[in-house]
Amino acid sequence: MNYRKLGKTGLSVSEISLGTWQIGGKWGSGFDDASAERIINEAIDAGVNFIDTADVYEAGASEAAVGRVIKSRSEEVHIATKCGRQFNPHVNEGYTVEVLRKYVEDSLKNSGLDCLDLIQLHCPPVEVYYRPEIFGLFEQLKKEGKIKNLGISVEKVEEALKGMEYENVTTVQIIFNMFRQRPTELFFEQARKKDVGVIVRVPLASGLLTGKFSKDSTFEEGDHRFFNRDGAGFDKGETFSGVPYEVGLEAVDQLKKLFPNQKNLAPVALRWILDYPEVSCIIPGASKAAHLHSNLEAMDFPAFTTEQKEAVRDIYEKYIKKHVHQLW
Repeated sequence: MNYRKLGKTGLSVSEISLGTWQIGGKWGSGFDDASAERIINEAIDAGVNFIDTADVYEAGASEAAVGRVIKSRSEEVHIATKCGRQFNPHVNEGYTVEVLRKYVEDSLKNSGLDCLDLIQLHCPPVEVYYRPEIFGLFEQLKKEGKIKNLGISVEKVEEALKGMEYENVTTVQIIFNMFRQRPTELFFEQARKKDVGVIVRVPLASGLLTGKFSKDSTFEEGDHRFFNRDGAGFDKGETFSGVPYEVGLEAVDQLKKLFPNQKNLAPVALRWILDYPEVSCIIPGASKAAHLHSNLEAMDFPAFTTEQKEAVRDIYEKYIKKHVHQLW
C-alpha cells in the first residue's frame, strides 16, 4: 500500500481507502454486519488505514460496524464520518449549532469512539457555507476533544472553494473521475495552495467505469441507480456522476478500446485518479470482498502515458463534458 499526506491534518492515509455507503450489502438491499466487518478487516489487512462513513449510512449501522472493527485491531486506522444529511427537509434553516453538536455526539456513540479523526459536513446547502457560526462549532468540539479535524463533503466545485475559505477546513471530499474532470481546474490549484486534503468519492461513477454494465443491466428499486438518475432522492450528480446512463455506456465503450486487455476497467479508472498528486486518497465502496480487491489492483496498474491521458480527455470532451462540466 502507498500512503499520502491528508492535507493539513498531517495524517498519512492509504491512497486507496474505503468508503462504506453500500458496505455489507447492495444499495437498497439492507445491511449485513458480518459481511461489513469482513470487508473492513480485509481492507485493513491490505494496508487500508482510512475509512469513510456517515451517520445516515444504514441509520448508524455503518458507523457501528466500522467502530467495532477498529477497536478490535491493533493497527492505527483513521475514521472519517459525516453529519448533516439527517435534516429533513435538508435545508439551510435546519442547520443549527445545537443539532449539529448532537449529531457529532451521536456518531461518537454509534462508533463507540472517544474522538473522531475527521468529521465532515455532509453536502450541506450552499447557504451553510456563508455561516461562520457553523464552522465555529467544530473548533469548540475540537477543544472538547470530540473531533480532531473538520472537513466538507461537497457536490459542486464552487462549494469547495467557498468552504476552503475557513481555516479550520482541512479536507474536501468531492466527486472526481474520468467522467467528472472539472476539479482538475481551479479546485486542485486552490487545494494545493491551502494544503487541503482531497478525498475522492464516486471514483467509478456508480460502477459505470468498471465496464461491467450494459443497456440490459437492471438495478433494484432501492438502489439509487434505479431511482435517482434525475435527482428524485438527492443530487443527481451522485448517480453515475450525473452522466446520462446511455451516454456513459458509449464513453465506456471507447475506454474499452483504449484498454483492450482490461476486462475490468475499475483499476484503470482508479489509477487515472491516482496520477493526480493533489489527490490524498480515493474511497471506493465495496459490497463484497471481491470489489475491495479489484479496487486495490489500481496500485499495480502503471501510470498513464501522455497519450493515454490525452485519449481519456478526448473521450470526456466528446461524450461527457456537455452533460456535467458546468453543473458541478
